[in-house]
Amino acid sequence: MKKNESYRAMPFSHSFLSEDQLLCSICLDVFDNPVSTPCGHSFCMTCIRRYWDTAKLCQCPLCKQSFKRKPDLHINRTLREITEQFKHMMANPGDSAGIGAGEEDAEEEGRKPEPGHRPGYLLDEMKQRLSRHRAHSSASQACPDERGSGQTLNTDTNGTQMPVIAKQLSLRRYTLSGAADVMKVPLCPKHHRNLELFCLSDLECICVECGQTEHQSHDIACAEKEWHSYKMKISTTETEIQEMTRERMQKVEEIKRSLADVKALSESEVQRSMQMLAALMASLERSQAELLEETEIHRHAAEHQAELMIRELELEVSEMRRRSTALAKLAQTDNFVTGLKGYSDVSTPLSKKDWTGVSLTCDLGTKAVYASVCQLLEQYKQELQKPPAVCLSVSANQSPVKSHPKVKRVQEYAVDVTLDSSTAHPRLLLSEDKKKVWCSEKHQHVPNNRERFDRVVCVLGREGFSGGRHYWEVEVDGKTDWDLGVASHSSNRKGKITVSPSNGYWFLSLRDKNNFAFRTEPSTALPLSMRPQKIGLFVDYEKGQVSFYNVDAKMHIYTFMDNFSETIYPFFSPCTNKTGKNDAPLVITPVQ
Repeated sequence: MKKNESYRAMPFSHSFLSEDQLLCSICLDVFDNPVSTPCGHSFCMTCIRRYWDTAKLCQCPLCKQSFKRKPDLHINRTLREITEQFKHMMANPGDSAGIGAGEEDAEEEGRKPEPGHRPGYLLDEMKQRLSRHRAHSSASQACPDERGSGQTLNTDTNGTQMPVIAKQLSLRRYTLSGAADVMKVPLCPKHHRNLELFCLSDLECICVECGQTEHQSHDIACAEKEWHSYKMKISTTETEIQEMTRERMQKVEEIKRSLADVKALSESEVQRSMQMLAALMASLERSQAELLEETEIHRHAAEHQAELMIRELELEVSEMRRRSTALAKLAQTDNFVTGLKGYSDVSTPLSKKDWTGVSLTCDLGTKAVYASVCQLLEQYKQELQKPPAVCLSVSANQSPVKSHPKVKRVQEYAVDVTLDSSTAHPRLLLSEDKKKVWCSEKHQHVPNNRERFDRVVCVLGREGFSGGRHYWEVEVDGKTDWDLGVASHSSNRKGKITVSPSNGYWFLSLRDKNNFAFRTEPSTALPLSMRPQKIGLFVDYEKGQVSFYNVDAKMHIYTFMDNFSETIYPFFSPCTNKTGKNDAPLVITPVQ
Protein backbone atom coordinates (compact mmCIF):
# COMPACT_ATOMS: atom_id res chain seq x y z
CA MET A 1 0.00 0.00 0.00
CA LYS A 2 1.22 3.47 -0.91
CA LYS A 3 2.03 5.98 1.74
CA ASN A 4 -0.89 8.34 1.03
CA GLU A 5 -3.31 5.37 0.86
CA SER A 6 -2.20 4.28 4.29
CA TYR A 7 -2.89 7.76 5.58
CA ARG A 8 -6.45 7.63 4.27
CA ALA A 9 -7.03 4.19 5.72
CA MET A 10 -6.22 5.33 9.24
CA PRO A 11 -8.89 7.04 11.38
CA PHE A 12 -8.26 10.58 12.51
CA SER A 13 -10.40 11.79 15.35
CA HIS A 14 -9.84 15.51 14.86
CA SER A 15 -12.31 16.45 12.09
CA PHE A 16 -10.70 19.83 11.47
CA LEU A 17 -7.84 18.08 9.63
CA SER A 18 -8.02 15.71 6.67
CA GLU A 19 -5.61 14.29 4.16
CA ASP A 20 -7.27 16.32 1.35
CA GLN A 21 -6.17 19.55 3.00
CA LEU A 22 -2.54 18.45 3.17
CA LEU A 23 -2.17 16.79 -0.25
CA CYS A 24 -0.14 18.24 -3.12
CA SER A 25 -2.38 18.47 -6.20
CA ILE A 26 0.51 17.43 -8.45
CA CYS A 27 1.81 14.27 -6.79
CA LEU A 28 -1.40 13.68 -4.76
CA ASP A 29 0.73 12.95 -1.69
CA VAL A 30 1.20 14.77 1.63
CA PHE A 31 3.22 17.96 1.22
CA ASP A 32 7.01 17.56 1.22
CA ASN A 33 8.71 20.95 1.77
CA PRO A 34 5.54 22.87 0.85
CA VAL A 35 5.86 26.20 -0.96
CA SER A 36 3.15 28.74 -1.88
CA THR A 37 2.80 30.50 -5.24
CA PRO A 38 1.86 34.23 -5.48
CA CYS A 39 -1.74 33.19 -6.18
CA GLY A 40 -1.95 31.44 -2.78
CA HIS A 41 -1.88 27.76 -3.76
CA SER A 42 0.61 25.33 -2.19
CA PHE A 43 2.63 22.49 -3.71
CA CYS A 44 5.69 20.39 -2.96
CA MET A 45 8.78 22.36 -3.93
CA THR A 46 10.07 19.49 -6.08
CA CYS A 47 6.68 19.00 -7.78
CA ILE A 48 6.11 22.65 -8.73
CA ARG A 49 9.66 23.09 -10.03
CA ARG A 50 9.41 19.94 -12.14
CA TYR A 51 6.04 21.11 -13.46
CA TRP A 52 7.41 24.51 -14.47
CA ASP A 53 10.47 22.92 -16.12
CA THR A 54 8.23 20.86 -18.42
CA ALA A 55 5.42 23.40 -19.03
CA LYS A 56 5.51 26.02 -21.80
CA LEU A 57 4.06 28.75 -19.57
CA CYS A 58 4.91 29.59 -16.02
CA GLN A 59 1.47 29.37 -14.44
CA CYS A 60 -0.34 27.92 -11.46
CA PRO A 61 -1.48 24.33 -12.15
CA LEU A 62 -4.77 25.04 -10.34
CA CYS A 63 -6.04 28.51 -11.24
CA LYS A 64 -3.89 28.85 -14.38
CA GLN A 65 -2.68 32.32 -13.34
CA SER A 66 0.42 33.12 -15.40
CA PHE A 67 3.61 34.75 -14.12
CA LYS A 68 6.01 36.78 -16.22
CA ARG A 69 8.94 35.02 -14.60
CA LYS A 70 9.32 32.12 -12.23
CA PRO A 71 8.52 33.29 -8.70
CA ASP A 72 11.06 32.90 -5.94
CA LEU A 73 9.78 29.99 -3.88
CA HIS A 74 10.26 29.78 -0.12
CA ILE A 75 9.26 26.92 2.12
CA ASN A 76 6.06 27.60 4.04
CA ARG A 77 7.38 26.71 7.49
CA THR A 78 3.99 26.74 9.20
CA LEU A 79 2.48 24.39 6.65
CA ARG A 80 5.57 22.18 6.78
CA GLU A 81 5.29 21.85 10.57
CA ILE A 82 1.61 20.94 10.23
CA THR A 83 2.29 18.32 7.57
CA GLU A 84 5.19 16.85 9.57
CA GLN A 85 3.01 16.62 12.65
CA PHE A 86 0.23 15.11 10.49
CA LYS A 87 2.62 12.48 9.17
CA HIS A 88 3.71 11.67 12.70
CA MET A 89 0.14 11.32 13.98
CA MET A 90 -0.80 9.14 11.02
CA ALA A 91 2.22 6.94 11.61
CA ASN A 92 1.33 6.65 15.37
CA PRO A 93 -2.49 6.57 15.61
CA GLY A 94 -2.36 5.59 19.30
CA ASP A 95 -0.58 8.80 20.13
CA SER A 96 -3.22 10.94 18.48
CA ALA A 97 -5.96 9.38 20.56
CA GLY A 98 -4.16 9.68 23.88
CA ILE A 99 -2.40 12.98 23.70
CA GLY A 100 -4.67 14.77 26.11
CA ALA A 101 -4.78 11.88 28.57
CA GLY A 102 -1.00 11.43 28.56
CA GLU A 103 -0.51 15.08 29.32
CA GLU A 104 -2.92 14.95 32.25
CA ASP A 105 -1.33 11.79 33.63
CA ALA A 106 2.10 13.32 33.35
CA GLU A 107 1.02 16.41 35.23
CA GLU A 108 -0.62 14.36 37.95
CA GLU A 109 2.37 12.12 38.40
CA GLY A 110 4.83 15.00 38.02
CA ARG A 111 6.71 13.35 35.21
CA LYS A 112 7.38 14.16 31.53
CA PRO A 113 5.35 12.57 28.76
CA GLU A 114 6.67 9.59 26.93
CA PRO A 115 8.64 10.12 23.70
CA GLY A 116 6.30 10.41 20.66
CA HIS A 117 3.54 12.12 22.65
CA ARG A 118 2.63 15.76 21.97
CA PRO A 119 1.38 18.04 24.73
CA GLY A 120 -2.13 19.58 24.40
CA TYR A 121 -0.87 23.09 23.69
CA LEU A 122 0.92 21.81 20.57
CA LEU A 123 -2.31 20.40 19.20
CA ASP A 124 -4.09 23.73 19.79
CA GLU A 125 -1.27 25.56 18.07
CA MET A 126 -1.60 23.22 15.07
CA LYS A 127 -5.31 24.02 14.86
CA GLN A 128 -4.65 27.77 14.96
CA ARG A 129 -1.86 27.61 12.40
CA LEU A 130 -3.96 25.50 10.05
CA SER A 131 -6.89 27.93 10.35
CA ARG A 132 -4.68 30.97 9.69
CA HIS A 133 -2.93 29.31 6.76
CA ARG A 134 -6.16 28.15 5.07
CA ALA A 135 -7.88 31.47 5.64
CA HIS A 136 -4.92 33.33 4.13
CA SER A 137 -4.36 31.10 1.10
CA SER A 138 -8.09 30.78 0.27
CA ALA A 139 -9.15 34.40 0.76
CA SER A 140 -9.84 34.69 -2.96
CA GLN A 141 -12.43 31.89 -2.72
CA ALA A 142 -14.57 33.32 0.10
CA CYS A 143 -18.29 33.68 -0.58
CA PRO A 144 -19.94 37.16 -0.53
CA ASP A 145 -21.51 36.67 2.89
CA GLU A 146 -18.20 35.51 4.36
CA ARG A 147 -16.36 38.52 2.92
CA GLY A 148 -18.94 40.98 4.14
CA SER A 149 -19.47 39.66 7.67
CA GLY A 150 -16.12 38.08 8.44
CA GLN A 151 -15.34 34.38 8.86
CA THR A 152 -18.23 32.25 10.08
CA LEU A 153 -17.07 29.52 12.45
CA ASN A 154 -18.53 26.02 12.53
CA THR A 155 -18.12 23.65 15.42
CA ASP A 156 -16.90 20.13 14.69
CA THR A 157 -17.83 17.00 16.55
CA ASN A 158 -15.10 17.61 19.17
CA GLY A 159 -16.29 21.14 19.90
CA THR A 160 -13.43 22.71 17.92
CA GLN A 161 -14.40 25.77 15.88
CA MET A 162 -13.15 25.91 12.28
CA PRO A 163 -13.62 28.52 9.51
CA VAL A 164 -16.28 27.93 6.87
CA ILE A 165 -13.56 28.53 4.27
CA ALA A 166 -11.63 25.50 5.48
CA LYS A 167 -14.80 23.44 5.50
CA GLN A 168 -15.61 24.42 1.91
CA LEU A 169 -12.09 23.71 0.75
CA SER A 170 -12.28 20.27 2.30
CA LEU A 171 -14.98 19.46 -0.25
CA ARG A 172 -12.67 20.19 -3.21
CA ARG A 173 -9.92 18.04 -4.66
CA TYR A 174 -7.45 19.46 -7.17
CA THR A 175 -5.59 17.85 -10.02
CA LEU A 176 -3.46 19.19 -12.85
CA SER A 177 -6.58 19.81 -14.95
CA GLY A 178 -8.21 22.00 -12.28
CA ALA A 179 -10.80 21.65 -9.53
CA ALA A 180 -13.59 19.10 -9.35
CA ASP A 181 -16.32 20.87 -7.40
CA VAL A 182 -18.13 18.34 -5.25
CA MET A 183 -20.92 20.83 -4.51
CA LYS A 184 -21.25 21.67 -8.26
CA VAL A 185 -21.04 25.41 -7.51
CA PRO A 186 -20.17 27.39 -10.72
CA LEU A 187 -16.93 29.33 -10.42
CA CYS A 188 -15.67 32.52 -11.99
CA PRO A 189 -13.17 31.53 -14.71
CA LYS A 190 -11.01 34.51 -13.82
CA HIS A 191 -11.03 34.58 -10.01
CA HIS A 192 -12.20 30.99 -9.25
CA ARG A 193 -14.87 32.20 -6.89
CA ASN A 194 -18.57 31.41 -6.73
CA LEU A 195 -20.74 33.18 -9.32
CA GLU A 196 -23.27 34.51 -6.83
CA LEU A 197 -23.93 37.97 -8.31
CA PHE A 198 -25.64 39.14 -11.51
CA CYS A 199 -24.61 42.28 -13.43
CA LEU A 200 -27.77 44.02 -14.67
CA SER A 201 -25.75 46.20 -17.03
CA ASP A 202 -23.88 43.41 -18.88
CA LEU A 203 -26.47 40.67 -18.13
CA GLU A 204 -23.97 38.11 -16.87
CA CYS A 205 -23.18 36.24 -13.65
CA ILE A 206 -20.10 37.47 -11.78
CA CYS A 207 -18.24 36.84 -8.55
CA VAL A 208 -17.57 39.28 -5.72
CA GLU A 209 -14.16 40.31 -7.05
CA CYS A 210 -15.64 40.97 -10.51
CA GLY A 211 -18.20 43.21 -8.83
CA GLN A 212 -15.44 45.16 -7.05
CA THR A 213 -13.26 45.56 -10.17
CA GLU A 214 -14.51 45.74 -13.77
CA HIS A 215 -18.22 45.81 -12.79
CA GLN A 216 -17.77 48.31 -9.95
CA SER A 217 -19.93 51.05 -11.55
CA HIS A 218 -22.64 48.66 -12.79
CA ASP A 219 -25.98 47.71 -11.28
CA ILE A 220 -25.51 44.41 -9.44
CA ALA A 221 -28.05 42.09 -7.82
CA CYS A 222 -28.10 38.68 -6.20
CA ALA A 223 -28.01 36.05 -8.94
CA GLU A 224 -30.41 33.67 -7.19
CA LYS A 225 -33.03 36.38 -6.55
CA GLU A 226 -32.64 37.69 -10.08
CA TRP A 227 -33.14 34.17 -11.43
CA HIS A 228 -36.43 33.89 -9.51
CA SER A 229 -37.52 37.17 -11.11
CA TYR A 230 -36.51 35.87 -14.55
CA LYS A 231 -38.48 32.69 -13.94
CA MET A 232 -41.62 34.78 -13.47
CA LYS A 233 -40.85 36.63 -16.72
CA ILE A 234 -40.25 33.33 -18.49
CA SER A 235 -43.62 32.07 -17.34
CA THR A 236 -45.32 35.24 -18.60
CA THR A 237 -43.43 35.14 -21.91
CA GLU A 238 -44.24 31.47 -22.37
CA THR A 239 -47.93 32.23 -21.86
CA GLU A 240 -47.76 35.05 -24.42
CA ILE A 241 -45.98 32.82 -26.94
CA GLN A 242 -48.57 30.09 -26.48
CA GLU A 243 -51.36 32.63 -27.04
CA MET A 244 -49.63 34.02 -30.14
CA THR A 245 -49.10 30.47 -31.42
CA ARG A 246 -52.77 29.68 -30.87
CA GLU A 247 -53.84 32.83 -32.73
CA ARG A 248 -51.58 32.05 -35.67
CA MET A 249 -52.73 28.47 -35.88
CA GLN A 250 -56.31 29.76 -35.95
CA LYS A 251 -55.30 32.16 -38.73
CA VAL A 252 -53.71 29.25 -40.65
CA GLU A 253 -56.96 27.32 -40.42
CA GLU A 254 -58.89 30.42 -41.46
CA ILE A 255 -56.66 30.92 -44.50
CA LYS A 256 -57.01 27.25 -45.42
CA ARG A 257 -60.79 27.56 -45.26
CA SER A 258 -60.60 30.75 -47.33
CA LEU A 259 -58.40 28.97 -49.87
CA ALA A 260 -60.96 26.18 -50.13
CA ASP A 261 -63.65 28.81 -50.66
CA VAL A 262 -61.51 30.49 -53.34
CA LYS A 263 -61.06 27.17 -55.13
CA ALA A 264 -64.79 26.48 -54.99
CA LEU A 265 -65.54 30.02 -56.12
CA SER A 266 -63.02 29.72 -58.93
CA GLU A 267 -64.62 26.54 -60.23
CA SER A 268 -68.07 28.09 -59.94
CA GLU A 269 -66.96 31.26 -61.73
CA VAL A 270 -65.28 29.29 -64.50
CA GLN A 271 -68.42 27.27 -65.04
CA ARG A 272 -70.60 30.38 -64.83
CA SER A 273 -68.43 32.38 -67.22
CA MET A 274 -68.19 29.49 -69.68
CA GLN A 275 -71.96 29.18 -69.72
CA MET A 276 -72.45 32.92 -70.10
CA LEU A 277 -69.83 33.30 -72.79
CA ALA A 278 -71.14 30.25 -74.64
CA ALA A 279 -74.63 31.73 -74.53
CA LEU A 280 -73.24 35.09 -75.63
CA MET A 281 -71.40 33.50 -78.54
CA ALA A 282 -74.53 31.61 -79.55
CA SER A 283 -76.55 34.82 -79.39
CA LEU A 284 -73.94 36.67 -81.40
CA GLU A 285 -73.87 33.90 -83.98
CA ARG A 286 -77.66 34.10 -84.28
CA SER A 287 -77.44 37.87 -84.57
CA GLN A 288 -74.74 37.51 -87.17
CA ALA A 289 -76.87 35.09 -89.19
CA GLU A 290 -79.85 37.42 -88.86
CA LEU A 291 -77.70 40.34 -89.92
CA LEU A 292 -76.44 38.48 -92.97
CA GLU A 293 -79.95 37.41 -93.89
CA GLU A 294 -81.39 40.92 -93.55
CA THR A 295 -78.51 42.37 -95.47
CA GLU A 296 -78.94 39.85 -98.25
CA ILE A 297 -82.70 40.44 -98.47
CA HIS A 298 -82.31 44.20 -98.63
CA ARG A 299 -79.50 43.87 -101.14
CA HIS A 300 -81.66 41.78 -103.46
CA ALA A 301 -84.52 44.23 -103.01
CA ALA A 302 -82.23 47.12 -103.85
CA GLU A 303 -80.93 45.29 -106.91
CA HIS A 304 -84.46 44.60 -108.14
CA GLN A 305 -85.53 48.20 -107.55
CA ALA A 306 -82.48 49.51 -109.32
CA GLU A 307 -83.06 47.17 -112.25
CA LEU A 308 -86.63 48.41 -112.68
CA MET A 309 -85.65 52.05 -112.43
CA ILE A 310 -82.80 51.62 -114.89
CA ARG A 311 -85.04 49.79 -117.36
CA GLU A 312 -87.67 52.53 -117.22
CA LEU A 313 -85.10 55.25 -117.65
CA GLU A 314 -83.49 53.45 -120.57
CA LEU A 315 -86.89 53.17 -122.31
CA GLU A 316 -87.52 56.86 -121.89
CA VAL A 317 -84.08 57.68 -123.19
CA SER A 318 -84.59 55.42 -126.21
CA GLU A 319 -87.91 57.12 -127.03
CA MET A 320 -86.34 60.54 -126.70
CA ARG A 321 -83.52 59.60 -129.02
CA ARG A 322 -86.00 58.23 -131.60
CA ARG A 323 -88.02 61.46 -131.59
CA SER A 324 -84.87 63.51 -131.71
CA THR A 325 -83.81 61.67 -134.88
CA ALA A 326 -87.28 62.07 -136.45
CA LEU A 327 -87.33 65.75 -135.69
CA ALA A 328 -83.94 66.18 -137.29
CA LYS A 329 -85.17 64.54 -140.52
CA LEU A 330 -88.36 66.67 -140.61
CA ALA A 331 -86.31 69.77 -140.27
CA GLN A 332 -84.50 68.93 -143.52
CA THR A 333 -87.61 68.07 -145.74
CA ASP A 334 -89.09 70.59 -148.23
CA ASN A 335 -92.39 68.70 -148.85
CA PHE A 336 -94.93 70.30 -146.58
CA VAL A 337 -97.35 67.35 -146.85
CA THR A 338 -94.75 64.93 -145.66
CA GLY A 339 -93.53 67.35 -143.02
CA LEU A 340 -96.95 67.97 -141.51
CA LYS A 341 -97.78 64.30 -141.40
CA GLY A 342 -94.47 63.43 -139.85
CA TYR A 343 -94.69 66.15 -137.26
CA SER A 344 -98.08 64.86 -136.09
CA ASP A 345 -96.44 61.52 -135.42
CA VAL A 346 -93.64 62.94 -133.26
CA SER A 347 -95.59 65.65 -131.54
CA THR A 348 -97.37 63.25 -129.17
CA PRO A 349 -96.56 64.41 -125.57
CA LEU A 350 -93.80 62.47 -123.81
CA SER A 351 -94.10 61.11 -120.27
CA LYS A 352 -92.91 63.90 -117.99
CA LYS A 353 -92.06 61.81 -114.92
CA ASP A 354 -89.98 63.74 -112.37
CA TRP A 355 -86.91 61.69 -111.49
CA THR A 356 -85.43 64.38 -109.25
CA GLY A 357 -86.59 62.88 -105.95
CA VAL A 358 -86.22 59.30 -107.03
CA SER A 359 -83.26 57.37 -105.48
CA LEU A 360 -82.28 53.87 -104.51
CA THR A 361 -83.13 52.88 -100.94
CA CYS A 362 -79.93 52.43 -98.86
CA ASP A 363 -81.55 50.94 -95.77
CA LEU A 364 -80.26 47.39 -95.38
CA GLY A 365 -82.45 46.61 -92.38
CA THR A 366 -79.47 46.25 -90.01
CA LYS A 367 -80.50 48.94 -87.55
CA ALA A 368 -82.91 46.66 -85.74
CA VAL A 369 -80.32 43.88 -85.63
CA TYR A 370 -77.69 46.20 -84.20
CA ALA A 371 -80.11 47.45 -81.58
CA SER A 372 -80.85 43.87 -80.59
CA VAL A 373 -77.12 43.07 -80.33
CA CYS A 374 -76.48 46.16 -78.20
CA GLN A 375 -79.30 45.23 -75.88
CA LEU A 376 -77.93 41.70 -75.63
CA LEU A 377 -74.42 42.93 -74.84
CA GLU A 378 -75.74 45.29 -72.20
CA GLN A 379 -77.53 42.43 -70.50
CA TYR A 380 -74.37 40.32 -70.46
CA LYS A 381 -72.34 43.28 -69.28
CA GLN A 382 -74.61 43.72 -66.28
CA GLU A 383 -74.48 39.99 -65.62
CA LEU A 384 -70.70 39.91 -65.74
CA GLN A 385 -70.44 42.86 -63.37
CA LYS A 386 -72.40 41.08 -60.67
CA PRO A 387 -70.27 40.14 -57.61
CA PRO A 388 -69.44 36.48 -56.97
CA ALA A 389 -72.10 34.45 -55.21
CA VAL A 390 -69.70 33.55 -52.36
CA CYS A 391 -68.25 36.22 -50.06
CA LEU A 392 -64.92 35.37 -48.47
CA SER A 393 -63.46 36.91 -45.29
CA VAL A 394 -59.82 36.90 -46.32
CA SER A 395 -59.44 40.60 -45.55
CA ALA A 396 -61.78 43.44 -44.74
CA ASN A 397 -60.33 45.69 -47.46
CA GLN A 398 -59.29 43.08 -50.01
CA SER A 399 -61.47 41.18 -52.44
CA PRO A 400 -60.56 37.48 -52.64
CA VAL A 401 -60.85 37.47 -56.46
CA LYS A 402 -59.64 40.51 -58.38
CA SER A 403 -60.36 41.22 -62.02
CA HIS A 404 -57.34 41.10 -64.31
CA PRO A 405 -54.71 40.45 -61.60
CA LYS A 406 -51.93 40.13 -64.18
CA VAL A 407 -52.36 43.65 -65.56
CA LYS A 408 -52.84 45.04 -62.06
CA ARG A 409 -49.63 43.39 -60.94
CA VAL A 410 -47.40 44.56 -63.80
CA GLN A 411 -48.63 48.14 -63.47
CA GLU A 412 -46.92 48.28 -60.08
CA TYR A 413 -43.56 48.30 -61.92
CA ALA A 414 -44.31 51.41 -64.00
CA VAL A 415 -41.25 53.41 -65.11
CA ASP A 416 -40.86 56.80 -66.79
CA VAL A 417 -39.67 56.17 -70.37
CA THR A 418 -38.44 58.94 -72.70
CA LEU A 419 -37.14 58.82 -76.27
CA ASP A 420 -33.41 59.07 -77.00
CA SER A 421 -32.94 61.54 -79.87
CA SER A 422 -29.37 60.35 -80.49
CA THR A 423 -30.75 56.99 -81.71
CA ALA A 424 -33.65 58.33 -83.84
CA HIS A 425 -33.71 57.78 -87.62
CA PRO A 426 -33.24 61.09 -89.53
CA ARG A 427 -36.87 61.01 -90.74
CA LEU A 428 -38.31 60.80 -87.24
CA LEU A 429 -39.64 63.85 -85.40
CA LEU A 430 -39.67 63.86 -81.59
CA SER A 431 -41.79 66.06 -79.35
CA GLU A 432 -40.11 68.46 -76.95
CA ASP A 433 -40.88 66.28 -73.94
CA LYS A 434 -39.55 63.20 -75.82
CA LYS A 435 -42.87 61.38 -75.38
CA LYS A 436 -44.16 61.41 -79.02
CA VAL A 437 -42.62 60.32 -82.32
CA TRP A 438 -43.78 60.85 -85.96
CA CYS A 439 -42.33 59.85 -89.29
CA SER A 440 -41.85 62.80 -91.67
CA GLU A 441 -41.27 62.77 -95.42
CA LYS A 442 -37.89 64.53 -95.25
CA HIS A 443 -34.61 63.66 -93.62
CA GLN A 444 -33.49 65.90 -90.77
CA HIS A 445 -29.95 67.26 -90.53
CA VAL A 446 -28.64 65.18 -87.62
CA PRO A 447 -25.18 63.69 -86.86
CA ASN A 448 -24.58 60.22 -88.21
CA ASN A 449 -23.38 58.90 -84.86
CA ARG A 450 -22.81 55.25 -84.01
CA GLU A 451 -26.03 54.90 -81.97
CA ARG A 452 -28.38 56.24 -84.68
CA PHE A 453 -30.50 54.03 -86.96
CA ASP A 454 -29.87 54.99 -90.60
CA ARG A 455 -32.28 52.74 -92.52
CA VAL A 456 -35.08 51.52 -90.23
CA VAL A 457 -37.33 54.37 -89.03
CA CYS A 458 -37.14 53.65 -85.29
CA VAL A 459 -35.86 55.12 -82.02
CA LEU A 460 -34.83 53.68 -78.64
CA GLY A 461 -35.73 54.78 -75.15
CA ARG A 462 -33.18 56.69 -73.12
CA GLU A 463 -33.63 54.42 -70.09
CA GLY A 464 -31.88 51.04 -70.32
CA PHE A 465 -32.62 48.01 -68.16
CA SER A 466 -29.98 45.59 -66.88
CA GLY A 467 -32.10 44.05 -64.13
CA GLY A 468 -35.43 44.18 -62.32
CA ARG A 469 -38.99 44.55 -63.59
CA HIS A 470 -40.31 47.46 -65.70
CA TYR A 471 -43.62 48.45 -67.30
CA TRP A 472 -44.69 51.27 -69.65
CA GLU A 473 -47.60 52.04 -71.98
CA VAL A 474 -47.76 53.41 -75.56
CA GLU A 475 -50.83 54.82 -77.31
CA VAL A 476 -51.22 53.47 -80.88
CA ASP A 477 -54.72 54.78 -81.67
CA GLY A 478 -55.19 56.00 -85.26
CA LYS A 479 -52.18 54.15 -86.70
CA THR A 480 -52.19 51.46 -89.37
CA ASP A 481 -48.56 50.38 -88.87
CA TRP A 482 -46.17 50.34 -85.89
CA ASP A 483 -43.48 48.31 -84.10
CA LEU A 484 -43.06 48.19 -80.29
CA GLY A 485 -40.78 46.16 -78.03
CA VAL A 486 -37.20 46.14 -76.73
CA ALA A 487 -33.74 45.96 -78.32
CA SER A 488 -30.36 44.98 -76.90
CA HIS A 489 -27.50 47.45 -76.54
CA SER A 490 -25.30 45.66 -79.10
CA SER A 491 -28.02 45.19 -81.74
CA ASN A 492 -27.16 46.33 -85.27
CA ARG A 493 -28.44 49.83 -86.13
CA LYS A 494 -26.86 50.41 -89.54
CA GLY A 495 -28.09 49.24 -92.93
CA LYS A 496 -30.62 46.46 -93.39
CA ILE A 497 -31.62 44.90 -90.08
CA THR A 498 -32.95 41.40 -89.49
CA VAL A 499 -35.32 41.87 -86.59
CA SER A 500 -35.58 38.73 -84.44
CA PRO A 501 -34.77 37.68 -80.86
CA SER A 502 -31.53 36.06 -82.03
CA ASN A 503 -30.41 39.49 -83.32
CA GLY A 504 -31.40 41.35 -80.17
CA TYR A 505 -34.94 42.51 -81.08
CA TRP A 506 -38.13 41.46 -79.29
CA PHE A 507 -41.20 43.34 -80.55
CA LEU A 508 -44.80 43.23 -81.77
CA SER A 509 -45.82 44.64 -85.18
CA LEU A 510 -49.00 45.94 -86.80
CA ARG A 511 -49.34 46.13 -90.59
CA ASP A 512 -52.24 47.34 -92.76
CA LYS A 513 -54.31 48.20 -89.69
CA ASN A 514 -55.34 44.60 -88.89
CA ASN A 515 -52.36 42.27 -89.35
CA PHE A 516 -50.55 41.70 -86.05
CA ALA A 517 -47.36 39.66 -85.92
CA PHE A 518 -44.44 38.89 -83.62
CA ARG A 519 -40.99 39.27 -85.12
CA THR A 520 -39.62 35.76 -84.78
CA GLU A 521 -37.94 33.45 -87.27
CA PRO A 522 -40.25 33.16 -89.16
CA SER A 523 -42.73 35.85 -88.08
CA THR A 524 -45.68 34.64 -86.02
CA ALA A 525 -49.08 35.94 -87.13
CA LEU A 526 -51.47 36.82 -84.33
CA PRO A 527 -55.21 37.08 -84.97
CA LEU A 528 -56.70 39.62 -82.55
CA SER A 529 -60.46 40.01 -82.25
CA MET A 530 -60.08 43.44 -80.62
CA ARG A 531 -57.80 46.09 -82.04
CA PRO A 532 -55.81 47.61 -79.15
CA GLN A 533 -55.74 51.38 -78.71
CA LYS A 534 -52.97 51.29 -76.11
CA ILE A 535 -50.19 48.72 -75.69
CA GLY A 536 -48.63 47.86 -72.31
CA LEU A 537 -45.10 46.41 -72.25
CA PHE A 538 -43.67 44.51 -69.26
CA VAL A 539 -40.04 43.37 -68.87
CA ASP A 540 -38.73 40.96 -66.22
CA TYR A 541 -34.98 41.00 -66.88
CA GLU A 542 -34.05 38.12 -64.58
CA LYS A 543 -36.68 35.83 -66.14
CA GLY A 544 -35.90 36.98 -69.70
CA GLN A 545 -39.57 37.93 -70.17
CA VAL A 546 -41.09 40.53 -72.53
CA SER A 547 -44.92 40.68 -72.37
CA PHE A 548 -47.47 42.73 -74.32
CA TYR A 549 -50.95 43.73 -73.08
CA ASN A 550 -54.08 45.34 -74.47
CA VAL A 551 -54.41 47.99 -71.75
CA ASP A 552 -58.01 49.06 -72.38
CA ALA A 553 -59.29 45.49 -72.61
CA LYS A 554 -56.91 44.35 -69.82
CA MET A 555 -55.90 41.35 -71.90
CA HIS A 556 -52.57 39.59 -72.30
CA ILE A 557 -51.46 39.48 -75.94
CA TYR A 558 -48.12 37.68 -76.12
CA THR A 559 -44.93 36.92 -74.12
CA PHE A 560 -41.37 36.38 -75.31
CA MET A 561 -39.16 34.17 -73.11
CA ASP A 562 -35.41 34.51 -73.63
CA ASN A 563 -32.14 35.09 -71.71
CA PHE A 564 -30.81 38.64 -71.44
CA SER A 565 -27.06 39.10 -71.10
CA GLU A 566 -26.76 42.86 -71.65
CA THR A 567 -28.66 46.10 -71.25
CA ILE A 568 -31.94 46.33 -73.19
CA TYR A 569 -33.83 49.50 -74.26
CA PRO A 570 -37.47 50.26 -75.16
CA PHE A 571 -37.96 50.15 -78.95
CA PHE A 572 -40.38 52.38 -80.95
CA SER A 573 -41.14 52.56 -84.68
CA PRO A 574 -44.09 54.64 -86.01
CA CYS A 575 -43.36 53.21 -89.51
CA THR A 576 -43.61 55.25 -92.71
CA ASN A 577 -46.72 57.01 -94.01
CA LYS A 578 -46.82 55.71 -97.59
CA THR A 579 -50.60 55.39 -97.69
CA GLY A 580 -51.23 58.75 -96.04
CA LYS A 581 -53.24 57.04 -93.27
CA ASN A 582 -50.40 56.40 -90.81
CA ASP A 583 -49.55 59.96 -89.82
CA ALA A 584 -50.62 59.58 -86.16
CA PRO A 585 -47.75 59.54 -83.62
CA LEU A 586 -46.73 56.90 -81.11
CA VAL A 587 -47.32 58.42 -77.65
CA ILE A 588 -45.75 57.25 -74.37
CA THR A 589 -48.55 57.76 -71.85
CA PRO A 590 -48.54 57.79 -68.03
CA VAL A 591 -49.51 54.50 -66.40
CA GLN A 592 -52.87 54.81 -64.66
